[in-house]
Amino acid sequence: MEPRINLMTNPIGAKVSKRFYNVGLAIQESSLPKSLQELVELRASQINGCGWCVDLHTKEAAAAGETALRLNLVAAWRESTVFTEAERAALALAEEGTRLADAHEGVSDETWAQVSKHFDEDQIAALISLIAMINAANRFAVIARMRGGSYAPGMFAGLAD
Repeated sequence: MEPRINLMTNPIGAKVSKRFYNVGLAIQESSLPKSLQELVELRASQINGCGWCVDLHTKEAAAAGETALRLNLVAAWRESTVFTEAERAALALAEEGTRLADAHEGVSDETWAQVSKHFDEDQIAALISLIAMINAANRFAVIARMRGGSYAPGMFAGLAD
């Protein structure tokens, strides 16, 4: 199955992608740990079935120092002992924020309380933005049929304005 469109070579797609990347840079510059950002993006991408994004965030997480054990257990984080309480709160927020249509209340008060316990307001703003952006990225990639397997860490570093 070939990609339907190359958003990086299409003039409109490239313009949107560049701006999208720059929003991501603002999130990366927050005090939210890089490895946590990658775990959150990986989990949302797994839920959304985005092979391109699972490939990207697995490799970026490994480059940020994540272990194979933790990466392999992200999909089953609730049944794992390798994640901190803060990471578990962020992963719960990622799941609930990704599965909005599946939950009548969206993000639960319990999850919000756990997130608020472990993160300050700037970090929460970064988490919310991160979850929104990865869900959008998953949709770009799935709709365009971008396939996983060819990503190399840092390959988009030249996109910034």
